[in-house]
Amino acid sequence: MSWLFFSVATALLWGTAELFYKKGARPDEKFSHLKICVWVGVVMGAHAVFTLLTQDIGYNPVNLLIYLPVSLFYIISMAFSYFGMRFLEESISDPIENTAGVICTLLFVIFLQEEISALTWVAIGIITIGVLGVSFLENHGETTRKKKYGKVLAVVAFIMPFLYALLDAVGTFLDDAFFLVEDIANAPFVDVTEETIEAVANTSYELTFALFALGLFIFMKAKKVKFGPVPQHKDKILAAVFETAGQFTYVYALGGVDAIAAPILSSVCVVSLLLSRIFLKEKLSWKTYAFIAVVIFGILLLAVAEEL
Repeated sequence: MSWLFFSVATALLWGTAELFYKKGARPDEKFSHLKICVWVGVVMGAHAVFTLLTQDIGYNPVNLLIYLPVSLFYIISMAFSYFGMRFLEESISDPIENTAGVICTLLFVIFLQEEISALTWVAIGIITIGVLGVSFLENHGETTRKKKYGKVLAVVAFIMPFLYALLDAVGTFLDDAFFLVEDIANAPFVDVTEETIEAVANTSYELTFALFALGLFIFMKAKKVKFGPVPQHKDKILAAVFETAGQFTYVYALGGVDAIAAPILSSVCVVSLLLSRIFLKEKLSWKTYAFIAVVIFGILLLAVAEEL
């Protein structure tokens, strides 16, 4: 039952990462979202190097280029997410971001003509109702965001988690449909086996994130952005550490019973919601919480439906 432990650990680690992402994405720090990207790249790059030094995965550097489109979808989606966190409550942004599973399912239906169950359609409908409800309340006076940040910035910030969901879904779709396939002979990677393909993909992603972070660091240095001492970035660093640790446990969680592991792994937004309420003192209207609960219920139902 070790997979159950790793499933719960993954949900807790990623939920905690969301908490520190939010703490690090300060609205008064203009480039805080880019600084988070830098630290995530540093930690992921370190983990990639550790993997290459301690595991014999026969890594061919050309795989970094082969996997580049998928890596960029994931990385850019995260950058959008960090920007949105500067101005949105985590209780709102995280459930919306977790609707990526819905978009990914629809991509399989549209482009690969996959059939999905009636229960999946019900889950998609429930999630849609919840998201529309949150969107309606967000744009009809339920928050003070427009007064605080201005109408344009408030709208742009609210769009960010939707962009994250879309880009993350496209990355996941490409992963599942073309890269991490069961028939290794059809995988585009070079020098991989059934045992190493996931490690190769993850290492390529982490190395790409490290290079992306280096580019952002050079960009901000050219803009004369002050980073300050490392202790000032503790929330950003902790977010990166919990994110990377969650990736590690996620691999082992996948070895479990899908119908049980999937909803546990999808409960990250529940963990994030609770931690945000406790530690960030976020407080939304009861109507918003009601629609968020609808979204979370739909996400959990979708996870179960997809694995039955």
